[in-house]
Amino acid sequence: MADKNHELRKAGLKVTLPRIKILQVLEKHAEDHLSAEDVYRILIENGEDVGLATVYRVLTQFEAAGLVDKHNFDGGHAVFELAGEKHHDHMVDVDTGEVIEFFDEEIEKRQHALAKAHGLELVDHSLVLYVRRKKDAE
Repeated sequence: MADKNHELRKAGLKVTLPRIKILQVLEKHAEDHLSAEDVYRILIENGEDVGLATVYRVLTQFEAAGLVDKHNFDGGHAVFELAGEKHHDHMVDVDTGEVIEFFDEEIEKRQHALAKAHGLELVDHSLVLYVRRKKDAE
């Protein structure tokens, strides 16, 4: 709990029980991309008394403080993941909504080369590939 208190204070946020509980959910589901509704459902299933409006407000505060990254993938609602130091891109299955993280060194090099060819420096990017599982040939 002390680590979570430190993380919140370091981000300039007052330590409150709802913030700690929401941070715990995000850490426990670090491999997932959770919507505010997902976080709320998990809290309710764990017997926590935190309202949906509070979850939305805290996630927005976490995003502003740099604790989480918010993604608005096409065809879906906003999802959140803990902000990490390690860059990655995403593939979104258009049929299931599943989000798959990936990193490809060649893609990264090519993006930097494209920016350089235009006399620019790449400072940040977000790459999302929308995919569909191949159906077996019938």
